[in-house]
Amino acid sequence: MVSFRFGRELRLLTPSQFDNVFQNPFRVASPLFTILAKPNQLTHPRIGLTIAKKRVKLAVHRNRIKRCVRDNFRLHQHQLPGVDLVLMVKGDISNTPNDELLKQLERLWQKIARQYIAVSSG
Repeated sequence: MVSFRFGRELRLLTPSQFDNVFQNPFRVASPLFTILAKPNQLTHPRIGLTIAKKRVKLAVHRNRIKRCVRDNFRLHQHQLPGVDLVLMVKGDISNTPNDELLKQLERLWQKIARQYIAVSSG
């Protein structure tokens, strides 16, 4: 049976794991987000979030964005290859509705799957 949990094994936890992704990643972007991705040696994807105070001022807005991203990632984790992902916001998206965030994220997950195939084969 397929599990839709979001446990520790699906998260980037240490600074060294984040640093590994920042070194020579492939990049996908949308008007709201930039995602850096790098293949890992695991069978599942892992995600780390960096939402800067400079971009989204209030903690309640940053937390709402994180909840949306985590939940959407949790639901789409089985469609993604074994990559480490770091998600960053591009600007102040605190007033963006949740449905728009989710729509952008779903497009990015599809782009990541396509680019992973191109990167791993080439």
